Amino acid sequence: MSWVTDITYAKVNNKYMFICVIIDIYSRKVISYGISDNIDTILTLATFDKAFNERGKPKALLLHSDQGVQYTAYAFRSRLKKLKVRQSFSKPGVPYDNSVCESFFHRLKNESIYRNLYSTADELSLAVDEYIDFYNNYRPHRSLKMKTPSQYETEYYRSEV
Repeated sequence: MSWVTDITYAKVNNKYMFICVIIDIYSRKVISYGISDNIDTILTLATFDKAFNERGKPKALLLHSDQGVQYTAYAFRSRLKKLKVRQSFSKPGVPYDNSVCESFFHRLKNESIYRNLYSTADELSLAVDEYIDFYNNYRPHRSLKMKTPSQYETEYYRSEV
């Protein structure tokens, strides 16, 4: 099982908020996200812990990210090591390894964030939540044979039974 994670930002009033996501590479499903006014390890740990617990603490998990300090921090790497999660990094200046996250962020920004002005963090959080629901459950993907991430996952798990 492989997941990818990254962070982007959105403007709320005159400051930036940071959005961290974790996406299942197989289904392209956003399985966890967090929003914070700080781009730090607390954000990445909270987002990872939510995904890890909601997905039933998967075994043989590979987590891919860039080499940002949030992912190379001792606290983050220690948590992954304790949970026996392998960590993989993009090479500096090579965005292709994170293309699944970059593609999601491009769509999130163009289809939602850039179309609105946010006065509060709650407004941004609601918009991100609504978009992720749309992305996972209603937006078909060419790479998934025109299925949604949720449909693609459901079909996979049904075939495993």
